[in-house]
Amino acid sequence: MNKEKNQNIEYETPEQEMWIVREGAEVEYDAFQKFTYEDYLTWSDDERWELIDGKAFRMEAPNRYHQKISMTLSIKIGNYLEGKRCEVYAAPFDVRLNVGEGADTVVQPDILVICDQEKLDDKGAKGAPELIIEILSPSTAHHD
Repeated sequence: MNKEKNQNIEYETPEQEMWIVREGAEVEYDAFQKFTYEDYLTWSDDERWELIDGKAFRMEAPNRYHQKISMTLSIKIGNYLEGKRCEVYAAPFDVRLNVGEGADTVVQPDILVICDQEKLDDKGAKGAPELIIEILSPSTAHHD
């Protein structure tokens, strides 16, 4: 078994070509297991997850510097959009893509702008936002 460590994520490659991902040593799952949006809705709100093409990715809480950048940008963008039809949102905010098409994807961009009000509902947004900003951190840069 080969091991590779990237920050706090450890990847193990067994002989049978399956990836096992351990994040923060708290979560282990079969990286080839596929989940649906319906599965995602049953998961605890105590942890943040993204679902990309049916694969689950646990998201760590952002650090203080990440949050400061996010808040500063969100406020500036929100002020610019004041009185316009577009709205700014900050994570956690679900953006659903390809749901029900066999490659369910639910992501939580750090900051996003939605101009098409038809994309918004009580669960977040369905469809691609007009703008996405992802603040890279050393621990998540590989995934992001």
